Order: sequence, then C-alpha cells, then structure tokens
Amino acid sequence: MLPLVRVRYQLSVIPIHDVNPLRRTPWLTYALVVANVVVFLLMPSAAHTLTGNPNLAQLCDLQAFVERWGAVPRELLTNTAPALVPTGRAVVGPQGTGCLLAPPGYGKTPVLSVFTSMFLHSSWTHLIGNMLFLAIFGNNIEDRLGRLRFLLFYLVCGYAAAYGFALTDPSSTQPLVGASGAIAGVLGAYIVVYPRARVWGLIPVLFFLPLRVPAWLMLGMWFILQAFYAFGYGTAEAGAVAYAAHVAGFVVGALLGFTLRRRPRRGPS
Repeated sequence: MLPLVRVRYQLSVIPIHDVNPLRRTPWLTYALVVANVVVFLLMPSAAHTLTGNPNLAQLCDLQAFVERWGAVPRELLTNTAPALVPTGRAVVGPQGTGCLLAPPGYGKTPVLSVFTSMFLHSSWTHLIGNMLFLAIFGNNIEDRLGRLRFLLFYLVCGYAAAYGFALTDPSSTQPLVGASGAIAGVLGAYIVVYPRARVWGLIPVLFFLPLRVPAWLMLGMWFILQAFYAFGYGTAEAGAVAYAAHVAGFVVGALLGFTLRRRPRRGPS
C-alpha cells in the first residue's frame, strides 16, 4: 500500500453472513462488486500486489494512476486541478530518487473524481474487505429501496464521505481511493432499518471469535472504532486510512435510513 494514497478502509469486525431474507435478487449489489473487481484488475497495482515487492517504476505508475482518478481533498474544496502530477516515470539521480512530475496531459474534474475514486482500491485485502461488507449488507438495502434508488443512495453516501473527509483535512494532496465511504453509508442505513437482524461474524474479543450478534451491536462496534480512530486514537496507521470518511458516510446513511423505516418493502413477497 502506498503511503501517498489514503484508503477508505480498515478491517475491525469481519462479517460472514446476515440472517435477513431477501424478496428479490440484488443485481445492483452484485454489479457493484463485479465493477470494483474488474477496475482493480485493470489498475497498475493488480499484478505487483500479489508479490508485495513493487519496484520504483511500478510505484510511479500507480501513483500517476491514482493521482488522475483518485479524489484529492484540496482539489475537491478548491475545485481546481493540480499544476504538476506524476508522469509514471521513475527518476534516479544525484539529488534523489522519485517519480518525475510534469503538467498533466489530461483534464481532471474534481467533482467527478469522487465517483471514479469509489471504484479504486490499493490492494487485494482493501478490495476484498470492502466487497465483503457490500455483499452482506448492501443486498438488503437494495431490496428495501429498489435498484435505482439504491444506486442514488450509494453515490450520495460516497460523495458525502469524500467531501466530509476533505473538510477535516482541507490541505491534503493525498489521493483518496476506496468504496468504503459509500459502504459505510450502507452500514448506517442497515443499523437503522434492521437493528435486530442477526449477523454472523468474527468479533475481536481477545481473539477473533465467530459469534452471531444483532446488527446494532456489530455495526455499532464498527462505527465506534471508526470514530475512535478518526480522532487519532488506537492505531499508528490512522494517517493512511480515511476514518473520517467512514464516519461521514455512516452518519449520512443512518440519517437517510430513518426515511426507509417508514417505507414499506418493495417487490414481491
């Protein structure tokens, strides 16, 4: 994982399965999972993350990629594109080693970069962790909303997470990547709409123990950990993970979730 990339991900509790039946097949949730996997396989990082030993040229290539398609907090708040960006070429010289910078040869729209950043992931573990949460909890929210409304909900939470994080770190030039801001919104809605649904998961109690607990306990524990980390407590790696994006996405998702509690389930019984 590159230190220049902020990721919207941190594995704390590990869900395995929820006991919450569906009324129809969650095709959009499946499509989002597939889209994230396909985009990751097309990223420059896909091959060398398996070996864990990328060389400088590979790192520069990845840096250039995420700089172009990731969401940069300072760019989001100022609505301006960067003057210099990595070119993907490594430079080795007497003054040091790094990636060559040059004016961008492309146009970048900061507000659209939030959308593209939601499909980028920094590693296989980053991708798998996010897709696990999306597959387990997203299907029921899609079932409740319907496909088009769920897509709109997902995007709103993703944008709220990105801009919420940008407000907490307005001068940051580190690209923000990952789907977990939007997925945090799904978790926020789930805890409001289905607080008593039973969820099997691995809970960190001394060791990771397999337990079946109500959704409010598992997701509430997840949110408390994210908020705790967002204030810089409990982990030495808080600077590499955008915990504030998780908190913002979760809160927005929970607020929208209160409107779903009054909405009857859609689709056939």
